[in-house]
Amino acid sequence: MIAWTVSAGALCLSLVVIGIGHFLGFGPVTFRIYQVTGSLLAPLWLAVGLVQLLADKVPPRFLAWLFGIALTIVSGAILFFDPLRSTDLGKTLPSGSALWGLIPDYLLIGVHAIDVLVLLACVVVAALKWRSGDEYDTDNLHAVLVIAPSSVALVGAMRFAVPPLFTTALLAVAAAAIWYTVLRPLAPYEDDDEDEMEAPEEDRERRPGRRAAPEPVPAAEPPPVAPPRRSPGLGDLVAEYRAGDQQVDYAARMTGPPESGPATGYIMNGAPPPRMDTSPRMEAAPQRPDYSMPGTGVAYPGAELFSPSQPQQAGGRPSPNIYGLLTVFTIMDGAGEAFDRLAEATVEAVRRGEPDTLVYACHAVKSAPLQRIVYELYRDEVAYRDHQRQPHVERFLNERQAMVLATNVIELNVNAAKVVPLPTVMF
Repeated sequence: MIAWTVSAGALCLSLVVIGIGHFLGFGPVTFRIYQVTGSLLAPLWLAVGLVQLLADKVPPRFLAWLFGIALTIVSGAILFFDPLRSTDLGKTLPSGSALWGLIPDYLLIGVHAIDVLVLLACVVVAALKWRSGDEYDTDNLHAVLVIAPSSVALVGAMRFAVPPLFTTALLAVAAAAIWYTVLRPLAPYEDDDEDEMEAPEEDRERRPGRRAAPEPVPAAEPPPVAPPRRSPGLGDLVAEYRAGDQQVDYAARMTGPPESGPATGYIMNGAPPPRMDTSPRMEAAPQRPDYSMPGTGVAYPGAELFSPSQPQQAGGRPSPNIYGLLTVFTIMDGAGEAFDRLAEATVEAVRRGEPDTLVYACHAVKSAPLQRIVYELYRDEVAYRDHQRQPHVERFLNERQAMVLATNVIELNVNAAKVVPLPTVMF
């Protein structure tokens, strides 16, 4: 980039000098500036810039810099101080070969020959890299195919007798080639910076997806030994919900009790009112214990108050209609508490008013304080659409915009699951 900046500056200065010469007439100073910038510096540093672009190792780049700087200093001194053959120039763009002496003329011939050889070598190297490379090599080849022809044409215009207008046009084309080459790669790669922060999460997403779900374990057998825990990460959070030693139908826990009477889901409801049916079938049915004391949720699970305890199913896969999402938020520094309060209010509203939302949990990541993960499971996609239309969800979507830097949404398929109500704070 520095080399092409030098070339662009030299080309612009050369065009300015040409404009001044056409209006006021050329003199020894304007002629020397025009030749040094347009004939020496511009082609030389265009070639050096291509070497910097294509070289993968430090030595070629260092040699290109060393050669370019040395040749610029030595040749520039000669061209500025060597006497001209004539000082009567006029307003027409003068030819360099007609005014330079023997040493400056042969010096420019040698520099131009080196420029052309380097440019042709860069074309060959870029083509070879493109054959077995990636999109970066394709862009490099494109840059070489823009810069090299314009540089060679500029050398030809400076070396041979061509119309002044054609020489001026080639100077402008060379400057435009630099501008086009530098700006073009911004279009395909301008989204790369936004994806860099999400790349580690995406890499970790793929790992749990390749893990096989555990085989169903019969209820009579002891549960398998849990694998050793790894460091906390996104893969562990996903696997923690996907993999389990037994299958539990969480949706069944959300259905109403089979007995008559209101059910609020709290232990303190006590036992249901006695049934009026005194048929022999009912009398022969096994009687459950009388929970006359207030239920605390510690001694007796709440489900036992409404239905007789049943053996847990040994097998069975989750419904294929279950719709799951995992959303990873990268929040702004200092917005963690506000985001957590908003998420807590949203989770509470989902808990109270969305029976078809099976799991809706917000996680903080210990190893990444600026990340939050929302894990969602719905009975089906229709339940998810209903969830999206809820006012508390719309509030969550709107208010979190000012707190979130990046969002990564992952759709999930539930292969196996064990979901139970989470323990809550007693006091």
